[in-house]
Amino acid sequence: MEKILIVEDDAKIAQLERDYLESNGYGTVVIADGTKVIPELKEHRYDLVLLDIMLPGCSGYDICRRIRDEIDIPILMVTARSEAVDVIRGLGLGADDYITKPFDPSQLVARVRSHLRRYARLTAGREENGGQSKKSDRIEVQNIVIEPRTWKVWKDGNELRLPNREFELLRFLAENPNIVFSKEELFEKIWGYDYVSDAATVSVHINRLREKIEDDARNPKIIETVWGAGYRLNM
Repeated sequence: MEKILIVEDDAKIAQLERDYLESNGYGTVVIADGTKVIPELKEHRYDLVLLDIMLPGCSGYDICRRIRDEIDIPILMVTARSEAVDVIRGLGLGADDYITKPFDPSQLVARVRSHLRRYARLTAGREENGGQSKKSDRIEVQNIVIEPRTWKVWKDGNELRLPNREFELLRFLAENPNIVFSKEELFEKIWGYDYVSDAATVSVHINRLREKIEDDARNPKIIETVWGAGYRLNM
């Protein structure tokens, strides 16, 4: 049974989330105190985190950042805010998606299911690449080294920590260098048709990648924006 960690201080909303997820076959644990999230994730196995942004004494943004830095797990943020800047901030910190209160419980379940399916495909691909693979063991892009079989990325000899989708995005572009891909094409290749968000999330992940692999993220040399067309990785 797949297990969801619900981080929510509103008891009624937490109970609603728990009831609908458990009625659809998921195991759940509810935490109201944001300071307990990281220890809980390190001590017990979970398949997804449902994370409220507005938590007493500890911002959901800060928790999201710590989870992404330390633990590889899908994060679905739940927020009462719908402004674009808040959405972009959450995605920029590593959240996989967001849902705005008040929400349709069936939509929440659909998003959880979608992210779990996608994550399962990504981790299955990681295991396949860790075995006997015909793909290159090493891709070098300027001062970046990508190891598809070990899912590792190095910059100037220092290992970079990349979440699943950032790695998949970088690897896909590196395996298809000097080709321009639109946001829609990248979205289809990396996120898939069953993903519930939209192609705008590609830009957020491109920006996160640039912050990690480029010497100057504001003047990128590796992943270039081709205005009006999309993105291209330069070998």
